[in-house]
Amino acid sequence: MADIRDYRGKRVHMIGIGGSSMSGLTDFLLDEGCMMTGSDKAESHYVEALREKGIRVSIGQKAENVRGADLVVFSAAIHPDNPERAEAARLGIPEMERSVLLGELMRGYRQRICVSGTHGKTTTSGMIGQALTDCGLNPSVHIGGQLDTLGGGTRLGARDAFVAEACEYHSSFLELSPTIAVVLNIDGDHYDYYKDLDDYELAFRDFLDRMPPDGIAVGYGEDARVMRRFLRCGKRCVTYGWSRNNDFAPDGLTFDDFGCPSFDVLERGVRAAHVALRISGDFSVLNALAAFAACREAGAKAENIAASLSRFAGVHRRFELTGVIDGVRMYHDYGHNPAEMRAAISVAKKQKAARVWAVMQPHTFSRVRNFFDEYLTCTEAADITLVTDICAAREQDPGDLHSGMLVDGMKAHGVNAVWTPSFDDTEKYLRAHWHKGDLVLTMGCGDINLLNEQMARHGDTRPE
Repeated sequence: MADIRDYRGKRVHMIGIGGSSMSGLTDFLLDEGCMMTGSDKAESHYVEALREKGIRVSIGQKAENVRGADLVVFSAAIHPDNPERAEAARLGIPEMERSVLLGELMRGYRQRICVSGTHGKTTTSGMIGQALTDCGLNPSVHIGGQLDTLGGGTRLGARDAFVAEACEYHSSFLELSPTIAVVLNIDGDHYDYYKDLDDYELAFRDFLDRMPPDGIAVGYGEDARVMRRFLRCGKRCVTYGWSRNNDFAPDGLTFDDFGCPSFDVLERGVRAAHVALRISGDFSVLNALAAFAACREAGAKAENIAASLSRFAGVHRRFELTGVIDGVRMYHDYGHNPAEMRAAISVAKKQKAARVWAVMQPHTFSRVRNFFDEYLTCTEAADITLVTDICAAREQDPGDLHSGMLVDGMKAHGVNAVWTPSFDDTEKYLRAHWHKGDLVLTMGCGDINLLNEQMARHGDTRPE
């Protein structure tokens, strides 16, 4: 296996460099002294930012892009038949998968805090990264989103602590070796790779096994699968959750008019600090408790952690207010499976709004097929649901599945749903039917956020 530190002063080429994780890793590689190039399938804000750093980015993936590179880095979504990977193999250029690179970069850090789970990884790892920074512990951070207090998704710190989002897709997190492993939930996803939920759970077993003997597992104490793995992992385990039976729990929980929670944190039954979050939702309480517990295990002071969490303004694309058009508040959320969409809508329903519009971009045909029944009711709390065409992402259209089938099923379950295939169709429908005081929530991890940007360009938009 190649050691990334052998490539100081040499050219590293990244396929899919415009992804949120890949683009963030360039900061670490530049800091290691590597010369960077990359390619992506389309222009984006990430690509623009990379060019501003002086990195040459090619649009379109072509064999010639890798010629002259000393190392090629790719993500799990880039298959061996990709023209750049195929050319690298033909030329004998060493290759490294993204998660292997992340594991390499984390080596040598005394504390390696890795945040895993089906939902909430980016927000929770962002909370931990911000809190440890505010507490003066100077961590390095790499998350799969953009956090203003970090100046992006990456922070270069000292060699004492590294905070990273640990993604289970293609078992990528098994390339990491956490000293503190956070498991937020085990709910099942990525069934294009895992056989079933049991197979998915076993990956978390293997993740916990990556810890050293003195490692610490932090997890949601009311998730049966998480607790089953904890009971069998042989490491010290710390739990958080609603019940006081957990090591960390909320007390005196209240919500303001926008659904933002305030609560005391009980640490093993004793009041440790008070948190007043600026982000909404019940699940935000759990994410904050997970972050609080991890930071405490990393040595941060309770009051300092609470003060940082109370300043946490959220990660971009996580229930993010993108503007107000015609008196309608527009939000975007990265949620891309039914459980995450249902949770995002629960936050929207806590807002003051005449009606809540859910705009869903289903993501990948395999996910839609595996969660088809769950998609049919996940937006039932919204007043109106618009469904765009499925975002294929890394997959090919199988020809036997489309969003119209989802909409038909939704209607059969009493959901007020409309198929608006394109972004133009969706914008036209919204503008023709919304009223001042409504709230629109676009959801998906594809490019549905561009609908918000498109509508902002076409109409009067202002922050509130």
